[in-house]
Amino acid sequence: MPTISMFYGILVSIFFEDNERHHLPHIHVRYQGMKASVSINDGSLLAGNIPHKQLRMIQVWVDIHKEELLANWELAVSGEEPFRIEPLR
Repeated sequence: MPTISMFYGILVSIFFEDNERHHLPHIHVRYQGMKASVSINDGSLLAGNIPHKQLRMIQVWVDIHKEELLANWELAVSGEEPFRIEPLR
């Protein structure tokens, strides 16, 4: 699972070569030992647990980079490695 971005201690990743298990476009985030899955479409928390402040930062980042994230998702489900995306500043 390659890391596609990193900001404020948050690591953002997308699985690839796993298109049978994942149908809804989403990212995986890790922060201080916590893990969560977040929807690319609307930034909603799909699974896991992450502090509200960090979730809000992720949601803002997803909103800013939605087109890039969806392009990365298409690469991932095709079995190709996703590209890096600019961090939240």
